[in-house]
Amino acid sequence: MSSAASPHRLALELALTIRHDGHGGVADDLATAGGLAAWLQERAAPLAEAGARVRPGSPPDRATLDAVRELRAAVRALFARAVRPGPPSRADAHRLMSPAQALERLNAAVARVPVVTRLDWPEGGDPVLGTAPASPGVPTAAESLTAALARDAIAFLAGPERARLRACPAPRCVRYFVQDHPRQEWCKPSCGNRARVARHQRRRREAAEG
Repeated sequence: MSSAASPHRLALELALTIRHDGHGGVADDLATAGGLAAWLQERAAPLAEAGARVRPGSPPDRATLDAVRELRAAVRALFARAVRPGPPSRADAHRLMSPAQALERLNAAVARVPVVTRLDWPEGGDPVLGTAPASPGVPTAAESLTAALARDAIAFLAGPERARLRACPAPRCVRYFVQDHPRQEWCKPSCGNRARVARHQRRRREAAEG
């Protein structure tokens, strides 16, 4: 049984598995089954709370890897829509699927493992609102994982944090982030420093050329 509310931003963390590699290119943390296994291991607790059936230490199969990567593509396409009229992440701006296709993929992932709301009230504890599979069948690992991630993505995109989602505009950065305050421009201070240095160098070149 899982908590109905997820404060872990799993969908955002999924999107951030596409990142700058530190050498001017783009890295994919989910390029291999081993990469996905490491990502899942680091998030075992929030994934379990979200209802994902993940076995720590057990490498995911190819079907699970492909399903998670396909869901990530949908999430990143919808993140690109969410940050409009600002530009999307440069990592995949040239190959985003359409918002309609992304919505279809996201909703299909959720539909494969329908859930019902349940109340759990342990002796001596407080009532806890959670979810459980609505059907008696056992979902596959890929279905369980992608359904949990898709539910988190839906909650994120339909919630208040969507309005604070931004694509970091710093040179070479390809991250999405949620603003901590309205004036935040960069995903982290190092990106702000890099952007200011680049702006200063550009102004010096323009002054020299002028």
